[in-house]
Order: sequence, then structure tokens, then C-alpha cells
Amino acid sequence: MMSVEQCRLAPKVLLHDHLDGGLRPATVLELARETGYDALPADDADALAEWFATAANSGSLETYLETFAHTVGVMQTAPALRRVAAECVADLAADGVVYAEVRFAPEQHLEGGLSLHEVVQAVLDGFEQGCAEAADDDLHIRVGCLVTAMRHAARSREIAELAIDFRDRGVVGFDIAGAEAGNPPSRHLDAFEYLRAECSHFTIHAGEAFGLPSIHEAIAFCGADRLGHGVRVMDDVDLPGGDVVPGRSVEGATLGRVADYVRDKRIPLELCPSSNVQTGAVASLADHPFDVLARLRFRVTVNTDNRLMSDTTMSREFMLLHEQFGYGWADFQRFTVNAMKSAFLPFDERLALIDDVIKPGFAVLMA
Repeated sequence: MMSVEQCRLAPKVLLHDHLDGGLRPATVLELARETGYDALPADDADALAEWFATAANSGSLETYLETFAHTVGVMQTAPALRRVAAECVADLAADGVVYAEVRFAPEQHLEGGLSLHEVVQAVLDGFEQGCAEAADDDLHIRVGCLVTAMRHAARSREIAELAIDFRDRGVVGFDIAGAEAGNPPSRHLDAFEYLRAECSHFTIHAGEAFGLPSIHEAIAFCGADRLGHGVRVMDDVDLPGGDVVPGRSVEGATLGRVADYVRDKRIPLELCPSSNVQTGAVASLADHPFDVLARLRFRVTVNTDNRLMSDTTMSREFMLLHEQFGYGWADFQRFTVNAMKSAFLPFDERLALIDDVIKPGFAVLMA
């Protein structure tokens, strides 16, 4: 049997984590007092943490997203952005994460008068500070930034250009996020065409609250390198026994054209087990297709999505998957290598982390 404490010792790679979804409750309260934000639903850290977790358990992506009004509300100054980014790195490093790509939408942090460039620079400064402080504590972590455009807005090309402006200064890629229904990724084709022309990486939130058409557009029209969530790819998988059942054989499963393409092209799935249950993408962890997709050899990865809203960490996500599907260290090493292979880093840097950090770290646990 594993424990969360043991899981913290595993070297982990995180590809899907939102900066504004991972604040410490105490920090939200302190920043609210400093910035004059007076709309918080609770006035102490424990009660606020409970409110976020409860409000996020709605079973609706749209309702889930409403909780971000309070975290974004206190992230409208450069000092606040730097603090949140530095604390994000500290929390991930303490949880055993050795590489993370953390995303946020710069266009949501302009109410205090900052420019888009000032917003991104403040976050990158915070990441740099957090990595330096972690190294002082003998915790070594690397963090790349993904800049996100909101899919219901009309600034995706501008945000894509921002990603290129900061490409050699800490931004490793681009993303679009927000409510999927009614906001297909193909509305942002000009941004994706620009990024492809610049040989830049991007991921797309797809197949979370909306079904297969969202995934099809993301890969066939937009050319996504990865799928943010992508859990609904199961809509294109016909299992011989019908519904997803933990442990049931997948022999004889039939893949449709989209699922087949995703698997053949090794398009990574940024699966977020706890969050996928909260937003209604799946009914429960037992119904989550993670294990089916893993056994069908899709490139599955483990992620947190929003650590505050889901009251989670990477170690907790490992533990939940262990309890539900019986995974051991060899399985988690495979999922972690999947993630590292899929990171938006140069090949030699990915290989070095796999060979010098991830495999040796898991070898100790498996000894």
C-alpha cells in the first residue's frame, strides 16, 4: 500500500495546472485586504478553503469556473502576481514536482492598470523567485509558463503574439480555456496558424465539458500538440462490455477515427481526475476512463488542474488513482515519463530530466 507521504517522494511532472486555481486560502485573504477586494465569501482561511471546494463540486464546468472570480480578483497588481507565482512554485516543489507547466490568462489581470507584458513579466519573476528559493531548500524544480487566451473573448491572436514575445524568457507555450459549449476552438484559427508559423507549441482545452467535436476541431483544424483534459475521447471508443468498468478487459475495444488518430499520433491527454469529477466530465472516479485509456496505450498524464478548487496535489491525485485502479510505482513512472515526453521543452532537456531525475527517483521507490 502507498501513502500520500510516499507519493510526495516520487519525482512528478505536471502539465495542466492553473495559476489562478492554486492560491493558498490565507494568501487570498491577505491579498484581498491589501488590494481592497471585498467580495470574498468567507473571512478566515479554513472557511474560505471549504467554500472553494464546496462551490467547485457543482458538477458543472460553468459553475465551477465562477469560483475564479475571487482568485483573479486579488491578482490585479504586480506584487500580487509575483507572490502567487512564487508560492505556486514553493507548493509544487514541496509536493515533489520536478517540472511543471503552469498556465494563466494575462487578459484577466488588467483591472489594476497593468499591461499584458507587465502581467506576464510579474508572473515570470515570481516563478524565478520560487525556483531560486526552492533550490535554497535543496528542492529542485523547473517551471514553464503557458499563456492562456479565453475562448469566449476575441484576444487570442494578441495573446499568441505575447507567447512568442516571451518565448525565450520563460513562456513555453499557449493555451485556450473557458467554457467549451458555444466556443469552439476553430474560432481562434488565426492564433493557431500564427503559432504554427512561428514553430511554437500549444495545447487546447477540449473534450472536458463538451464532447468529441471539440477534440476533433482541436486536432484536425487547429493542430493542437496536446489536449487539455481530452477525457471525452472515450465517446469514440467502443468497449466490448459496454460502459467503463474498472479492471474490465479492453481486449476487442474498437476505436473510431478521432480516438484512433489521437492514439496513433501520441497526442497527450492532460487528464485531471479530481477536477473531471467536479466539473461533471465524468460521474465519479470509478467512472473515469483513465485506466481504460492507459491500458489502451493512449498517452495519459496525471494533473491537478486547480489545486485550490479541488483541494488536491499531485501526490493526492497519485493516491486516488492508486486506490481506485491499484497502480504501483512502475505505473506512475510510466505516466510521469509520458508527461515529460510531452512537455514543451527541447528534446535534450526532456531526456535529461527523464534519465537523470525521474527514472532514478522512481528506482529508489521501487527498490
